[in-house]
Amino acid sequence: MDLKDKIRSIEDYPQKGVIFRDITTLLKDAEGLKDAVDAITASLADVSFDLVLSPESRGFIFGMPVAYNMGKGFVPVRKGKLPAETISKEYELEYGTATIEIHKDAIKPGQKVVIVDDLMATGGTAKAIMEMVEEMGAEVVASAFLIELDFLNGRKALPDCRVEAVIHYE
Repeated sequence: MDLKDKIRSIEDYPQKGVIFRDITTLLKDAEGLKDAVDAITASLADVSFDLVLSPESRGFIFGMPVAYNMGKGFVPVRKGKLPAETISKEYELEYGTATIEIHKDAIKPGQKVVIVDDLMATGGTAKAIMEMVEEMGAEVVASAFLIELDFLNGRKALPDCRVEAVIHYE
């Protein structure tokens, strides 16, 4: 199955000139969803790590089952709304800025983590997560995405990190 065929493209959303890659059409397809999670899991099969970190909200869709499949813990990276003491980082998006946060006690110094998300565009979200992880004394050893928008050169934001992507849009 070609997973790319399960993703709907919506032109001029959220603004003119942008093609939005809508994963909801893949998510409703049981076989497509399973194949997507399995492909992300397989891309990390040779990586030694302790935790999966994923940003809300679509990252949770893939990060949690990957953590489960690999017998690892899962740490949510949120846009506010975490109840205990946090570390936060503001970062740039393709069209704006955002702030994300992690609980301070979620990651221990020396732990190795992977970032799993649905899509890498400019790499801003993953870079912000990586910076927080490093501030906490841990290390991001890899990142894995369902989709990578190659033309936005997001890998440049993560020069020292292994980057995996299942689907590429040129």
